[in-house]
Amino acid sequence: MAGRRKETTNVVWSGSWVAERLGVELVGDGELRELLGLALRRNPKRAHLLVSNVLGKHVPQRPSVVYGAGFELGRRVRDLLGDAGAREAVVLGYAETATGLGHAVADGLGDAPYLHSTRRPVEGVARAGGFEEAHSHATSHLLLPEDPDLLGNGEEGSSGATLVLVDDEFSTGNTVLNTIRDLHERCPRSRYVIVALVDMRSPADRGRLAEFAAEIGARIDLVARNTGTVGLPEGVLEKGQALVAEQEALRPPAPTPGDGKLPGTLRPCARVDLQWPAGVPDGGRHGFTPAHRAVLEPALPAMADRIAQALDERMPAERMPSGQAPDEETGAGQPRRILVLGFEELMYAPLRLGTALEARTGADTRTGADARYEVRYSTTTRSPVLAVDDPGYAIRTRLVFPAHDDPADGPGDRYAYNVAGAGFDAVVLVVDSTADTPALHAPGGLLHQLAAHTGTVLLAVVPSYVPSGAATAVPAESSTSVPTPAHAPERQEDSAMLPEPLRGPAFSSYAPDEVGWLLQDLSDTELEAPTEEREEAIQSGGAHYAESLPVEYQPSEQYQDLFKAALDLSAARIARAVGTVTETVLAERGPRPVLVSLARAGTPVGVLMRRWARLRRGADLPHYAVSIVRGRGIDANALRWLAAHHNPADVVFVDGWTGKGAITRELAAAIAEFEESDGTEGFNPEIAVLADPGGCVRTYGTREDFLIPSACLNSTVSGLISRTVLRSDLVGPDDFHGAKFYRELAGSDVSGHFLDTVTDRFDEVADAVDAEVKELLTADRAPTWEGWAAVERISEEYGIHDVNLVKPGVGETTRVLLRRVPWKILAKRGAGADLEHIRLLAVQRGVPVEEVDELPYTCVGLIHPKYTRGATGADGRAVESK
Repeated sequence: MAGRRKETTNVVWSGSWVAERLGVELVGDGELRELLGLALRRNPKRAHLLVSNVLGKHVPQRPSVVYGAGFELGRRVRDLLGDAGAREAVVLGYAETATGLGHAVADGLGDAPYLHSTRRPVEGVARAGGFEEAHSHATSHLLLPEDPDLLGNGEEGSSGATLVLVDDEFSTGNTVLNTIRDLHERCPRSRYVIVALVDMRSPADRGRLAEFAAEIGARIDLVARNTGTVGLPEGVLEKGQALVAEQEALRPPAPTPGDGKLPGTLRPCARVDLQWPAGVPDGGRHGFTPAHRAVLEPALPAMADRIAQALDERMPAERMPSGQAPDEETGAGQPRRILVLGFEELMYAPLRLGTALEARTGADTRTGADARYEVRYSTTTRSPVLAVDDPGYAIRTRLVFPAHDDPADGPGDRYAYNVAGAGFDAVVLVVDSTADTPALHAPGGLLHQLAAHTGTVLLAVVPSYVPSGAATAVPAESSTSVPTPAHAPERQEDSAMLPEPLRGPAFSSYAPDEVGWLLQDLSDTELEAPTEEREEAIQSGGAHYAESLPVEYQPSEQYQDLFKAALDLSAARIARAVGTVTETVLAERGPRPVLVSLARAGTPVGVLMRRWARLRRGADLPHYAVSIVRGRGIDANALRWLAAHHNPADVVFVDGWTGKGAITRELAAAIAEFEESDGTEGFNPEIAVLADPGGCVRTYGTREDFLIPSACLNSTVSGLISRTVLRSDLVGPDDFHGAKFYRELAGSDVSGHFLDTVTDRFDEVADAVDAEVKELLTADRAPTWEGWAAVERISEEYGIHDVNLVKPGVGETTRVLLRRVPWKILAKRGAGADLEHIRLLAVQRGVPVEEVDELPYTCVGLIHPKYTRGATGADGRAVESK
């Protein structure tokens, strides 16, 4: 492709220099040499070093390649363990080289928590174990989980969870054996899985692992991308040490601060404010859970946008990278080479920022436009390795700089390999706040060293995670503090006190990344009341509908069969509406909106919209659910939390359908009141809905009034979550609104089935969606409020005189039959399959169905206008019209 720097394959193996001089032999297939090169280091235990080309430690590599290598290994472990076993597994990675690899493996498993060993003691965090790494230059590993039960509690006996141990290479097995031995004594397990990029054990070592498994009475599996061996001739250690000494003698000593030989100019470093999501750990040092992952994933694109914006501001468009000439055919510049450089154990955060930046700035496959940036990723290291500028050697150059994180073992040199002379136009250095010290910025420090080899250096600081009860991890002299979002409201201190969103499986049956609930859990509170008692209290003014919950409707077998049939019949129509509303939102509200569903009817729709954006557009959108209550407005604390973590202008409110438009009006009034009282501006009160039969909104999937199966049931199609509750004795001024998680209904839960059935139809409706969206974007979609006019007319014609008791549309009529005391159902004459479940429920409740002409909806549910328990009798059957 014109204007694009072409990748060339180095025909010289990057291990040939060592192999020729020491006789070291790498035995394996062709891919093994692509994965590994060789280098030398000054080490009394092992002179040679296997240098991975896909680990992202010593050799800069595309972030997607590095992350993909670990993620694919995780998928293989998931296949080995099965879905149930993978959900119960715990992943442990090794410091420092495999911290990012292990985290990617945990991502591949899907729901596994992650922990990595560390060489950084943290005051106030109890040690849960430790072990030695025999061939490393720095041996002691600490295990410091915030939750001591993450690795099992020895006092409670054995653990059924599989422990997955991840390292970059499996050379002798000593490190893994030491780890398993230590942890098995504390908490025995029946199964362990060892994961590595390459298995390089000798035949003797392979037998030793099998013997050890038999000794402890556990199964030990091994998953590796490639397998081989290293042939070492006699005396290779001594020869290697002599060769290192010889090569070091040929090189001039490295310049030091004050000797006048340091290159580059010491200048203030440009910072980029990542707006790292609050409460998300910087890595797995103290544990990283699926809930953390669910918050981080949707935040990555926005952080990549901030990095890209900072790069664009400092690299004008007319500047050619590395002095290259424009493309002869197009005159366009070549893509700039960007290195995202991590810091020792901090490998995962910069890696994911790199993958997001790579996706953000890569070539556009739809338009054919060239990539703006060519992104690579690597990290600094504690490991001293000899550098030899030869194409047959894996470590071509090295930068040496003082440690800048006040390490427990004292000051010392640190290294960055293959950065100098690599032609990077910019380096984005990512460190945690513990390492953002004066030493980082001093003459001779890492930032000064980088400035000598690239035109632009950006510093991105990830807040060092501080476990609860631990001492602060940020040094007193640190030059930075944990950043707060640039758009944070004036009441930031209030929003900071609010809890993080609730997520499944602890709250709801949805996966943790599908939705975050900005609610408080009232599952242990008795809130249900008989339908008749609730209706009498609501209509008499003695209580608000949001102060209690109806007894959860348990559908009969006949009704459940009807739901399944309706879902099969309407799945494609729902998928088309999902695609249409999602593409409309992406076109009009930006490429990465924040979806905020109005709980709970909006939640399944928000999940489906998020799935469409991810599967069809490759966009991981944040998705939350908040409470809105008719007559009392939206949860103001939820809005404060959203404003503290996202730009309010990016928020798109989502609901299932419109009836007469009451919630549409409620939201507009509530947002206006909130902005006036709170001083936070920017929220757009428009709602995006799946179906808008009432003509109440501009953004919709369809204006047809058809059966949306998620309206047929209550919690069992909405993640087992109740409708929301707002009662003064349960919800204080600083609390989110509440809801219940009906765990006991798991056997009847069809939430996942509903989502998966609709998702499976996305591909077949894609072309229809594209055509429909193209037409909608140029059409007049102004609300007509036709539904509201019809409701007012029906209210008067039937003598109800209260529009709140008239519930138009299939969805609202279903709710009347499930939750309220219905009076009668008005059905559009000739309505067919969309009303089968309505007719069934009406028969069960003893409610007459009246067919009428000229109805703008398929049906309308009428709540009894003068309800008392005496009027209906103890069985709750409706009063017949007289």
